[in-house]
Amino acid sequence: MDILLNIFYSICGVAGLYYGAEFLVKGGVGIARKAGISPLVIGLTLVAFATSAPELVVSVKASLSGNADISLGNVVGSNICNIALILGICACITPLAVQKQLLKFDTPIMIGASILLTIFYFSSKGLTRWQGLVLFAGFLAYTFWNIHASRKNNAVKEEEKEEIAGENGKEMHIYSAVFLVICGLALLIAGAEFFLRSAVFFAKLFRLSDAVIGLTIVAVGTSLPELATSIVAACKKESDIAIGNVVGSNIFNILGILGIAPIIAPMQNATLDIVDLSMMLLTGILLLPMMFTGGKLSRKEGALLLVIYCGYIAYLLIQHT
Repeated sequence: MDILLNIFYSICGVAGLYYGAEFLVKGGVGIARKAGISPLVIGLTLVAFATSAPELVVSVKASLSGNADISLGNVVGSNICNIALILGICACITPLAVQKQLLKFDTPIMIGASILLTIFYFSSKGLTRWQGLVLFAGFLAYTFWNIHASRKNNAVKEEEKEEIAGENGKEMHIYSAVFLVICGLALLIAGAEFFLRSAVFFAKLFRLSDAVIGLTIVAVGTSLPELATSIVAACKKESDIAIGNVVGSNIFNILGILGIAPIIAPMQNATLDIVDLSMMLLTGILLLPMMFTGGKLSRKEGALLLVIYCGYIAYLLIQHT
């Protein structure tokens, strides 16, 4: 009976992730057009922050319970997954065009945030309250600058300010776009929860250790909203949202989540493996030259990212089984 129930959970989870991603992408693009903000910035902010909701919940709960390893490990593992797995899959589906803003500003910010997190972690074996304040201040500055710059440099032309057409040919107002985003986010969170619950059940059924479950299934599970959203965006040729969602999520995970969590409860005596932090830095740094080649993330580069992620997962399985 438990097996049948968890199969049902899996089906519900996949359905929630798919339709949630569809609604979120459609609503996000709609808001971008109506507000005069580029789809890239919507991907870097609204969509990225929304799909990072599971990581925020997990990390804050772990911080409050005094489990710094889960709080930090969840973010680090999710960031690795976002680049190596999600962008790897999306680039294999279709080459992803890269805007100059990602090359010159957002990706370097992501790498800088990763370096800052690594320095903070090794200086205090966790994150103190003042370090959280520094990270969160960086998050606020990044978000406000992005929105301001987008509205200034990407003003929508008059002919592009027409109402967004819905599937039935009727005009979709801004309220409809916002409603789609809210519904999409709710479905993504619910879908991720159902899928993650069933995945942990089957992992325990096959007697995988808690360490492997946490480092693989939980990390991927909290990244399922990003995975679903970016894949749907890639299939719809919305490269800005596909890449922006990943880069923005990684920035939010470090500056936002690891800014908020230690402010609420400082993270102490963490034992995070240096390999995980190094892998987070490696994937972020490797992404930059990949974006420079031809102004896009090619299928070959996507395949390389997937190989790197498979190698990392193999390392985790060998180390913890």
